[in-house]
Amino acid sequence: MSLTTLVVWALIVAAAVLVARAYRRDSGDGRTAPASGAERDKGVEGLLAERFARGEIDDEEYKRRLAVLRSHAPKPTLP
Repeated sequence: MSLTTLVVWALIVAAAVLVARAYRRDSGDGRTAPASGAERDKGVEGLLAERFARGEIDDEEYKRRLAVLRSHAPKPTLP
């Protein structure tokens, strides 16, 4: 009987872990927009920096694309 109880509790814990992982994955999948344009731009610049770090683009390409991104960045609005 104690072995059966352990198996049942193990299944309950495993189910709880799976539900928690699924919930975390759903909440962080990018469906919601960033709070501001600045946060989005930092994300885009971060992706560009990652490509540079991996060697996919050289320093001239990185600087050129970064300048383009920053020139098209939305201007902050005052409330």
